[in-house]
Amino acid sequence: MTGSEENVGKKRILAVASGGGHWVQLLRMRPAFDGCEVSYVTTNSDYAREVDGPLYAVADANLWEKIKLLKMFAQVAWVVLRVRPDVVISTGAAPGFAALLFGRMIGAKTIWVDSIANSEALSNSGRKAKRIAHVWLTQWQHLESENGPRFWGSVL
Repeated sequence: MTGSEENVGKKRILAVASGGGHWVQLLRMRPAFDGCEVSYVTTNSDYAREVDGPLYAVADANLWEKIKLLKMFAQVAWVVLRVRPDVVISTGAAPGFAALLFGRMIGAKTIWVDSIANSEALSNSGRKAKRIAHVWLTQWQHLESENGPRFWGSVL
């Protein structure tokens, strides 16, 4: 059986996170991906040795670096079009927002899990993700509200 035959019928997940704590939190969710075909997007190509699936490295950018941000958005769009995920999940930040946006455009289900580091308020990306995420989560129970985000637990 070839690798492509083994993956027939499996859900394709695109798991996206910036480096550092966002990445650590995303990796802690891997047991939830069992039985799925998982591809990863992050800002550090060295993380490829930490995962079993394909890893796509994109530019590390933020709102104050407009040119790099445009480059990162283009790179993420290309990955989403190439992978064609059924589900996009992210723990943040900017690459995750871009992946949810483009994933939603192609009909993928989208999940945002705001960083555990944002204990007093949601992240900028997390607040923006509200409009595009099918599931919008916080890891702090006191940040849950009737209109979202929801609290389903934390990954630490």
